[in-house]
Amino acid sequence: MFVAGFPAGAWGTNCYLVAPAAGEECVIVDPGHEAADGVEELIREHRLKPVAVLLTHGHIDHVASVVPVCGAQGVPAWVHPADRYMLADPEKALGRSLGQQLMGSITVGEPDDVRELTDGAVLELAGLHLTVDHAPGHTGGSVTFRTPAAPDVPPVLFSGDLLFAGSIGRTDLPGGDSAAIMRSLARVCLPLDDATVVLSGHGSQTTIGRERATNPYLQQAGGAFGAPAFPRRGM
Repeated sequence: MFVAGFPAGAWGTNCYLVAPAAGEECVIVDPGHEAADGVEELIREHRLKPVAVLLTHGHIDHVASVVPVCGAQGVPAWVHPADRYMLADPEKALGRSLGQQLMGSITVGEPDDVRELTDGAVLELAGLHLTVDHAPGHTGGSVTFRTPAAPDVPPVLFSGDLLFAGSIGRTDLPGGDSAAIMRSLARVCLPLDDATVVLSGHGSQTTIGRERATNPYLQQAGGAFGAPAFPRRGM
């Protein structure tokens, strides 16, 4: 599997382009603030052909470029229905005072083609098989996308703002829920194989094994909700 990414815009949100290999169809995960030019550059450099935009959640730092990217590539955007309202009204998701500070001159709205994600769905796009796991807590409609293991290729979890290297997503914005995010960590992350590569919405790459051993929030989630102490093998 081929993954290219870059931190986009003022909030350094990781945007990923994912394909079976360079020169093939791809999906674009979380085109955030000022991401359109970076997306175009990676498409040209690696000869990629986008077929969809996938959104881990609706916060503006993850969706600010969804309209221009979808428009330029002629592709749909996929988002969980609980976060869909944020595409057109991101200020509501941030709270009025913070929204006014962050929004500035950003133009928002829905792409022409929006499709809704459901928990447990398997998206077969661009020759990829991506399992959707609803993971509320950071927002009500947060999701992750995970790939299956393959020979000599570990599974990958696109965790959005659920899980970071050493930390987790904030829960103090409208729609955030600290108890819900702990349940999501236990249900979505802890059963995964230690070798699973975690590509999160911000910061550096990590693995489930590393986070299981060192991330206090993931350890707390396992203790609180009785998640398995050892990883499930296979997918």
